[in-house]
Amino acid sequence: MNTRKRYTTVLTIAGSDSGGGAGIQADLKTLAAHGCYGTTAITAITAQNTVGVTAIHPVPVEVVIAQIEAVLSDIGADAVKIGMLFSPELVQAVAQMLKRFSQKNIVLDPVMVAQSGDKLLRDEAVAALKAELIPMAALVTPNLPEAAALLGRGEIEAAAMAEAARELARLGCGAVLVKGGHLTGDRRDDLLFWAEKDRVVTLPGTAIATSNNHGTGCTLSAAIAARLALGQDMETAARAAKGYINGALAAGAAYKIGQGHGPVQHFFRFWP
Repeated sequence: MNTRKRYTTVLTIAGSDSGGGAGIQADLKTLAAHGCYGTTAITAITAQNTVGVTAIHPVPVEVVIAQIEAVLSDIGADAVKIGMLFSPELVQAVAQMLKRFSQKNIVLDPVMVAQSGDKLLRDEAVAALKAELIPMAALVTPNLPEAAALLGRGEIEAAAMAEAARELARLGCGAVLVKGGHLTGDRRDDLLFWAEKDRVVTLPGTAIATSNNHGTGCTLSAAIAARLALGQDMETAARAAKGYINGALAAGAAYKIGQGHGPVQHFFRFWP
């Protein structure tokens, strides 16, 4: 009888953050914290720290595709998390590869702008994202500015989050999580619209006094991908991931690293 253990695996397709707070680095830390084996396809090499992004070097599309093929043809993936894609050519190529390998549990974080304000997605890639990848996704996780950009509208207020999520879901994805981190006031609730169940769920959060919020979006989407890979349903995964990012933000507030926006504490459940 074969008694060998099997890893739960998650492939993250995203950019590399030299500062370690976001992108591939944040994803791998998050996946490890959830007991998953993370694999990677690096889409861009960025020179960045807690203050800003000073350089972006896109990885050639054929090299990104080779990374995805190498992972999926051998190791496979119980879930896929997608972050920074940068160009429309890359969006299309990634979509084709995920279709080829019939991937499920795809979590798409439509990374457009870094915490520092630096643009991480070309304008012409937004249309490709809507046409090629969003319809394949089990979940799309835009923050409020990203949701507004995807819908081609102005600022979205808290009262309009549910409507925005429903409208984005009409692009074909299974669910939409609109993140409320850009809201003002004490509340930082996220809103999940689970299209399959026609269900709207509020995921509660409160404002935390900290500048260590770099990589929160990457971390949240990776946590959801991990929990989907582990077999949880969408609502359970989203609720648990929201609790995880709340805890990581609260624990990270006690640290000082760099001169700008530091990272969250991904391993707060294991060491203080």
